[in-house]
Order: sequence, then structure tokens, then C-alpha cells
Amino acid sequence: MNCTRLPEHVGSGYSRLAVTVIGLCLCLSLQMEVGLAQPPNVVLIVSDDQGYRDMGCFGSPDAITPNLDRLASEGMKLTSFYVSWPACTPSRGSLLTGRYPQRNGIYDMIRNEAPDYGYLYPPAEYDVSFERIGGMDTREVLLPQMLKTSGYQSAIFGKWDLGSLRRFLPLSRGFDRFYGFVNTGIDYFTHERYGIPSMYRNYSPTEEDKGTYCTELFLREAKDFLTNVPQGKPFFLYVPFNAPHNASNLDPFIRSGAQATESYRALYPNLLAEVGTDSTERYGVPNQKIRNRASKRLEYLASISQMDSAIGEILDLLKAQGKSENTIVIFFSDNGGSGGSDNSPLRGGKGQMFEGGIRVPCIVRFPGNVPAGSESNDLCSSIDLVPTLLEWTRTPPPQNVEFDGSSLVPFLTGGGQSPRREMFWQRREDRAARFENWKWILTDKGEFLFDLSQDLSERENLALKNPAQLQLMRQRFQAWETSMAQTEPRGPFRDY
Repeated sequence: MNCTRLPEHVGSGYSRLAVTVIGLCLCLSLQMEVGLAQPPNVVLIVSDDQGYRDMGCFGSPDAITPNLDRLASEGMKLTSFYVSWPACTPSRGSLLTGRYPQRNGIYDMIRNEAPDYGYLYPPAEYDVSFERIGGMDTREVLLPQMLKTSGYQSAIFGKWDLGSLRRFLPLSRGFDRFYGFVNTGIDYFTHERYGIPSMYRNYSPTEEDKGTYCTELFLREAKDFLTNVPQGKPFFLYVPFNAPHNASNLDPFIRSGAQATESYRALYPNLLAEVGTDSTERYGVPNQKIRNRASKRLEYLASISQMDSAIGEILDLLKAQGKSENTIVIFFSDNGGSGGSDNSPLRGGKGQMFEGGIRVPCIVRFPGNVPAGSESNDLCSSIDLVPTLLEWTRTPPPQNVEFDGSSLVPFLTGGGQSPRREMFWQRREDRAARFENWKWILTDKGEFLFDLSQDLSERENLALKNPAQLQLMRQRFQAWETSMAQTEPRGPFRDY
């Protein structure tokens, strides 16, 4: 436990010696309170583009997810949980920093768009493309760096998406182990993103497991990490699966859906019987063969079920090791569903400011702390997770870092309401805000105002009926926008 750091304002008006004495006394009191018990382990599991309803415990009539359902029965379902951006890269940057994308500098995608039009990058050109050279500002402090001050060993197995140059890779940002892919998506079997090999082990590209379904690889690595964590050392395990994201393959048919193995597709015989193809125009090319609706839904659900099975093995291993009781497990999706997803009853999906793009399913389990089988519709966000985990792990926050989130510990442990009252989003020209039960959206499709307490599906636009509330929402967004613009510049987009 690091007990020497105090908030900067404490030193105001005190001598250095007095502050030191006060700090030691506070630490002694804290240590007596917690009994010097080992801080809890953390397992953070993130799915990719999973629909709001695509789990049995969130109401799906067809998704087979027994292990996620078990997790929910043993913890708390958060039904009004938001991510900070309606697509992957900025969302992942926020959940690891506790800061809005506009503050940490990753407020758009780190990806190349030429492959959307069927273009395969030659190696020399790819090496200088934005997907290769972009990354999270190195001044940002990520969660594993914070936890390291409390002695945590950290690992990530799965999707990184915050830069592929050495200075951006997970081992340069506080993680001790990494096996996964570095960009926004891959083919589940070749591990290539539109023909470009994308899998890494620690700092080095690797094709050692090419041909093996990647969910099984991430499970293998997670189990190996859990088996080999030194006795008595707390750990942070981050498993960001790529399921059920569409496969990043240049073949229009393959890329039009997720991918699963035969045994998991067999779990959905009704969809198997309806599998076929459709023709469509994509990116200016007519008559491209893609999966039909049943085929998209089949691959999507099967990939979720295969991910669910992997999650079950992780949970079972924790139980076998006797670590379940002292391990925080958090699961959610990085953004709203796309492809074969079901976001109902929410409107819209990935990439949009409607609820279906930014409200995601979330489960938190911490035995003896979070009430089992509980559920809350209080407003919460992924940017609250860093402050929450710092409190639970008794880790001091880094100096001179301004969080946009607040600790949810009192709320999650049954101590009242969530501290969050508002949330803001900006994706290029699209803007949105939520304040209490009100939701405001401004896009090129128009301006919208919804009362989510009465209209969760965002069907009745109240912008003309309630001009006073509309103006209030505009003002709150403008104040947030100003505060973001005044922060120290970060990232590859701002001019500084």
C-alpha cells in the first residue's frame, strides 16, 4: 500500500513535516481499518459491439449465455450504464483512464478507411498509415499504471486498439503481459485486419497461432496468467474480447458478420436452417454477396455463446483457486450493438447517439460487497470505473490527473444512489447529453429531446413541446464543451 501521497491542497498552510506526520497517521488508521488484508483482484471483461439485449439476463429470448446469466445472479445488473463514445477506440481509452475522450485526446477512431473499399495496404504504406502510427497520448496514465503502485500484476488478452508502436503498446502503459491484436478488428481465424497480420505477444508481432479461433486463444492466455500469478500478489486481468464484432476481412461475405466455430453455430438450429446470402452495394461496388439476416444473427449469437463459455471457464478457475470471494468481476460492451445485434428496446445502434449506440449491458460482481441478484437503473458510466477500482483496491490516484468519473463504491455496495447525474458525448458533428432523465441529441438529422423515464425507446421528440428544458440541455452541453476545450491538449487530433 502506497500511503505517502496526499492531495495537493492538503499541503496548503502546513509545513512539509506536518503534512508527512498527518499522512502517516492517516495511513496507520487505514491499515488498521482494513486489517492489512490483501486488496481485491480485478477481472475486467469487455465484449465488442454487443447489443443491449443480447444476453439471457438482459431479456434476450434466443441468446444462450448461461455464464453471464450466472454472473448477473451473483452480482448487480446496471441497466442504465453508458460508455463515453458510440464506437470502440475512444470508448476503450476512457474506460482505462477515467476521462472523457475529449480530455484524454482519443476522441475518434485509430483506423484506416481504405480497406472499406477493398484496398490492401502494402507493408511500406501501412507502416506510415494512421492506423499504424496513431496512439493514446503517452502523458495519459492508464489503470494498470495506477494499480502498479499498489503492487498489482496486470495482463491484457484481446483487443488493445490504443496504438501499435512500441511506446503505445500495453507493456509501455503499465501491463506486464499482452497477447492480442492491436487495432479495431480482425478475422477471428487468420488474426489479420483486412489482410494485415495484427496479433502481438508483448512487444512483438506474432503469427504463432494463425488459424486458431481467437476467443480460445484469449481464454488460454487468461487461464495461464491466473495460474501463474505469484502467491499473495493481487492482479488485474483485462480481457477485451473481439466477439461479437464483424470480422475484418476483405471478403465482403466474411466481413458482413461475426465468426464462430461449428459447435457453437449448432446451438442455434433454427437460424442454421435459414442461412443464405443477399446482394448489396457497398462502398460503390454493386452486387456484392453478403450474409443474409439469419446468417448474420447466427454468427453473432454463436460468437457470443463461445465468448460466454470462455468467461465461464475464467469464473470456474477463480473459484477453483479460492479467489472468487476476493475478486471484482466487471462485464460490459464497449459500445452499442451492430451487425446481427438486438438493441431493443433501445433506439439505434453502434455509431449513433441514440441510446442503442451508447447504453450497454453491464454486470458487477464482488461477493460480500455488491448484493447478489440485484439490479439498478441509476445512471452510471464506464468512466466511473477507474475511480471505483482505485477505491476498492485502496490505490491512491495519480497526482495532477483530473478524472471525469466518480467512485461508485458506496452505490454498488448498497449505500444509496449513483453519484452521476449527467453525461456528455461528441462524435464529430454529433452531440448528445443526458441530465437526470432527460436526453438531448443534435445531429444532421435534427435536434431531439427525450424524457427517458417515460420514453426509453426515444420515440417522442419533445424539443418543440419543452423549449425551456431544451435550452437547459444546450447550455449544459456548451459548458461541458468549453471545459473540455480548456484542458491541456492531448492526442493526435488537436492542434498544439
